Amino acid sequence: VQLQASGGGLVQVGGSLRLSCAASGRTISSYTMGWFRQAPGKEREFVAGIRGSSSTIMYEDSVKGRFTISRDNAKNMVHLQMNSLKAEDTAVYYCNMYFIVAGSGIDYWGQGTLVTVSS
Repeated sequence: VQLQASGGGLVQVGGSLRLSCAASGRTISSYTMGWFRQAPGKEREFVAGIRGSSSTIMYEDSVKGRFTISRDNAKNMVHLQMNSLKAEDTAVYYCNMYFIVAGSGIDYWGQGTLVTVSS
C-alpha cells in the first residue's frame, strides 16, 4: 500500500486548504481512511476518519464544523477540506489507512504534508 498526500502549504488564519491522499495497492472503499496531524513538539493526533464499511465519519472535537473528510472511490482518493483555519492547525498532516488482519490492527501512513497557518 502506498499513500501519497498533497495539498499542504502556507495560508493565513481564516483561510482554507484542501488536502488529498492518493492510495495505491488497495481499494480505499473497503478500509478505514483517516487524517492525523503532528505539530512541532507534540504527539501525532487523530483529525478525521471515514470507515470503509459504513462510511461513518468521525472528527476530533477541535475541527468539527471546520474540516470535512470525503472519499472518492472512483479515484481511490481521500480529501480533507479545511476551512476557517487557525494557527493551532499548523502541523504535518498524515494520511492513514487502517484495517484488521487476523485480529491485529494494521496501519499504513503517507509521507505527510505540511500545513502552516500564519496569523
